[in-house]
Amino acid sequence: MARVVGIDLGTTNSCVSFMDGSEPRIIPNDRGNNLTPSVVAFTQSGDILVGEAAKNQAVLNRERTIMSVKRAMGSHRKFRVDHRDFSPVDISSYILKKLKRDAEAFLGMEVHGAVISVPAYFNERQRRATREAGRLAGFEVKRIINEPTATALAYGLQSETRVLIYDLGGGTFDITVLAREGNALKVLSTRGNNNLGGMDFDNLLLQKVLKQLYDERGFAPSLLAGQDLMFLQMLKQETEKAKIELSSRECTTIAIPFVQSGVKLNHISCQLRRRDFEALISDLVDQTLELTMRAIKDAG
Repeated sequence: MARVVGIDLGTTNSCVSFMDGSEPRIIPNDRGNNLTPSVVAFTQSGDILVGEAAKNQAVLNRERTIMSVKRAMGSHRKFRVDHRDFSPVDISSYILKKLKRDAEAFLGMEVHGAVISVPAYFNERQRRATREAGRLAGFEVKRIINEPTATALAYGLQSETRVLIYDLGGGTFDITVLAREGNALKVLSTRGNNNLGGMDFDNLLLQKVLKQLYDERGFAPSLLAGQDLMFLQMLKQETEKAKIELSSRECTTIAIPFVQSGVKLNHISCQLRRRDFEALISDLVDQTLELTMRAIKDAG
């Protein structure tokens, strides 16, 4: 029997799932992880990297690495790599191909059908672009479904009930008010920001860490400006880990050993507190709350 998979094609991470009996089950990728970074990179030798392999070399190979392509879906933007242009649809198709390979390896059979979720505020052009990316990846796209609708279905929205879905993703934010009408789910209102997500929190925290290292430890501006790409790659990874730790801890420490500054090798560390991080991102959080109140008002 042919399998149909469900795909969350995200801005920073993507995942693929299938129905195991009556229960949905996420399919791990070839590294055993449920989430696959939505990152595509082209090496100098011509190889195409997708997922963790692409993300882990993103800073060192930033001219050939493409991230957050979902923000450009439906646009005419081109990504130029080595004198060749790639559209957002092209890059998204590479991510979907990777998910398809992982699904087929896990299930032990070919996978052709897919349902792909998109933000509720995606317009028709963005939805067509997503469907085309799926086609290029070798899928028969059975349906494009709104992400909040998928959430409500998983939640089990009951009759005559309204629900507000606050979806702050890695690169996009949307807020949707839904209601069940008979057997259908109706979107009463939706608001969103295609350029607001967790990656923006990461960038603010990274800039804070860079400034703190300069103010407290006197690291050379050239190092902190990103001229030492290996250091910056490690620091970005450690900053993201620190952000996640601050969800459950009041304080955490970023530590990177053997960092060269001039002729000296240093072991650097930087302490971060949750209350400082919350203050840092408060303006972004306020933007999501403002959109939330507008969506509630729109829904009536």
